[in-house]
Amino acid sequence: MDNAATTRISRCALRAMEEAAFNCFGNPSARHSYGREAEKVIREARRAVAELMNADPSEVYFTGGGSESDNTILRGAVLSMKKKGKHVITTAIEHHAVLHTLEDMQENGIAGITMLPVRENGIIDPEEIRKAIRPDTVLVSVMFANNETGAVQPIRPIGALCRQRGVLFHTDAVQAYSHIPIDVRDMNIDFLALAGHKMHAPKGIGAMYIRKGIQIPPLIRGGGQEHGMRAGTENVPGIAALGAAAREAAEQMESSAERQRVLRDYLIDDLTRNIPGCVLNGDRDRRLPNNVNVSFEGVTGQNLVAALDLRGIAVSAGSACTAGSVEPSHVLMGMGLSRERALGALRLTISGETTEKEVREVSAVLQEVVRQLRGKS
Repeated sequence: MDNAATTRISRCALRAMEEAAFNCFGNPSARHSYGREAEKVIREARRAVAELMNADPSEVYFTGGGSESDNTILRGAVLSMKKKGKHVITTAIEHHAVLHTLEDMQENGIAGITMLPVRENGIIDPEEIRKAIRPDTVLVSVMFANNETGAVQPIRPIGALCRQRGVLFHTDAVQAYSHIPIDVRDMNIDFLALAGHKMHAPKGIGAMYIRKGIQIPPLIRGGGQEHGMRAGTENVPGIAALGAAAREAAEQMESSAERQRVLRDYLIDDLTRNIPGCVLNGDRDRRLPNNVNVSFEGVTGQNLVAALDLRGIAVSAGSACTAGSVEPSHVLMGMGLSRERALGALRLTISGETTEKEVREVSAVLQEVVRQLRGKS
């Protein structure tokens, strides 16, 4: 029940990975037949990743993961626009790969940041972005779907607004890509980041979309791999697995999402109906099909994680242990929730492999565990 953290690699992705590792071991930059075989694997995977978001294959660049993609895009986009300005607009609920990168850029004088709040349902109002745009604004960065609450942001109107105002638009789509439909052209997205291990591909492989015609400096320099945008010999087995996962998602996304919505809604209804003081965090409808984020009055998420782990159930909390103290989620606090509610939050995320029996069992065990912890409190 922690598939937003990572997913198990699918059998088709594993087969593609093994095949590429053993039979396509040549360096893709080499001009002999072994190199050409490896380059063909990359080319086919690039096409599959692009098709899933209606991009051109030439606009897709493979990286080591979502964080690298975000770092490359944010730094590169601002540096490429330094003649216009260095003002960046983002939200308080972004992933740390975005927030920490922008904070570092601001500390070093590379960027100036406006960080916007979101509504209590976890969704940004595009009007707030419109009002925050200035003549020196060069980039807006808003995640496609939140990694904690699953709240899906209004990407299409934000993209249209940015295109109208001549501002570049970046979205961290690590949680959304392969789970809900994405069309980079229709949504006016200039940059997008994704990660393989959130979609049943292995860890250590990701990709970024950079709209054709936009040129940004690379983060990692060296050889001319990935059309000069990401130096280093390509991870051919990982890329092959990512391509296989993208093709599988294209075939199954609609039916898998509907099945997950049914299980998600059952879990939300069962928990909020049977556990007093249990409330849903984030918008009820505009959320990822696999995400349940709830808070429990009088119980901490950290204690629930430990208790459920003893019962063989993996979940994550809306808080983190930092320097010996428990700190509430910046996402939930950014939504304006109380510290107590944020500390009592629990995230349960399912996958296409999750069964109805498992969801019912998790709900029953969670109800029992909450009663036990409240009794000891």
